[in-house]
Amino acid sequence: MNKAAPLPTLAGTSEAAEVQRLFDLQHAASRGELAPTLDKRKERLDKVRTMMLENQDAIIAAVSADFGNRCAYETRLLEISIVLGGIRHARKHLRRWMRPEHRHVDIAFQPASAWVRYEPLGVIGIIAPWNYPVLLALGPLVDAFAAGNRAMIKPSELTPRYSELLQRLIAATFDEAEATVVTGGPEIAQQFSGLPFDHLIFTGSTQVGRLVMKAAAANLTPVTLELGGKSPVIVAPDFPLDKAASSIAFGKFLNAGQTCIAPDYALVPKAQVEPFARAVIAAAAQAFPAIAGNSDYTSIVSQRHFDRLAGAIEEARAAGATVLSHGDAGAAAVRKIAPTVVIGAPAGSLLMTEEIFGPVLPIVGYDSLDEVLAIINGRDRPLALYCYTHDRATRDKVLDGAISGGVTLNGTLLHAGQDSVPFGGVGPSGIGGYHGHDGFLRFSHTRSVLKIGFINVFEKLGPPWGELARRTAGFLAWRH
Repeated sequence: MNKAAPLPTLAGTSEAAEVQRLFDLQHAASRGELAPTLDKRKERLDKVRTMMLENQDAIIAAVSADFGNRCAYETRLLEISIVLGGIRHARKHLRRWMRPEHRHVDIAFQPASAWVRYEPLGVIGIIAPWNYPVLLALGPLVDAFAAGNRAMIKPSELTPRYSELLQRLIAATFDEAEATVVTGGPEIAQQFSGLPFDHLIFTGSTQVGRLVMKAAAANLTPVTLELGGKSPVIVAPDFPLDKAASSIAFGKFLNAGQTCIAPDYALVPKAQVEPFARAVIAAAAQAFPAIAGNSDYTSIVSQRHFDRLAGAIEEARAAGATVLSHGDAGAAAVRKIAPTVVIGAPAGSLLMTEEIFGPVLPIVGYDSLDEVLAIINGRDRPLALYCYTHDRATRDKVLDGAISGGVTLNGTLLHAGQDSVPFGGVGPSGIGGYHGHDGFLRFSHTRSVLKIGFINVFEKLGPPWGELARRTAGFLAWRH
């Protein structure tokens, strides 16, 4: 049996032993049941759906308690509903996804037939973050189950109430050889990422992603990394300013900006920078008339994250940037940062060099689209890119001129909610994509099969090699 390397001494002996036991159990089970039937896969998906529907109020409450306050609709619409939609999509298409796919066989190898089979990998490790703890733990689980795998989930220690609830719900719903949840801090995460999974998916920061990939490399474990970066939003001169500002405010301030694909900075024509900034704040004020006592506005997940964001705003202000915000009275006492826009943040400031991950939007003015593309391409490739334009030439120039993990045009975030297209990063913003059919493929092994026909021509050629082999080689070379 495939075994992990010696466990790090950081993890407690009992916790480390339990993690290893669960992995060994799933590993053995995956080798005993190589390819679950369509009915078995649908049964597992149905169990996830029932578990979520019967416990959604408890899930929403646990997530909110972990954040200090998390808007119930954000959890319901941006997490639970999307996972349920993924289950519905998988069930609808799973029979077709599982069907062997016939492939062409070149004339040189005829008579023969070829096809590929989509087979389970085995045990999938899922390391989920704190910002969307439901979606980013159970979304990959849906894809893993659709592909016929078993899964171990490691949720974030920053959402302890939800993590413990998820552990209980999964244990009550599934045999631990099918799915299980491991809780704990960084030392458990370190051990978890070092297990010899058949595939490991991690969602989180680029910095931690490098550590996860390094740990997985020791076992040659393939990885899917969903990371982040500074996702730009471009407002083209032809697009109505107020409409763009309202849409961008929606995407930026959901979950208090704690979204890996939230617009991280806005690129706006120079003459429109200040009107745009005021329009964004006006849109925020309309959406969130109050901040401190407003249950619709989410808190920052921890004091450490709050202090980092507050410090970044003050750093920009002290350097001469213009800072506009809405409704910050009393917000700090409940670990909330009001919707904020910053004009003129220094190039070397935290707001312009690191992923912000909070409700703060720097605005950068530009003179030309070429300048916009130079700014974007001067940074690491982002997880998402947004462009507001009705002009086809502008749209095509942006799509051709800047690479990102995904794109939403004339809106934000919504490409990530589509089951019909993959979601994933590129370069420092991630490796690999999943969701829907692409998730099924990500967690499947594409196994090739060739069936020789009534005669094997190559075996007839020799050795000993003779005239027939010479003529056949000449014919094949001529064909090319």
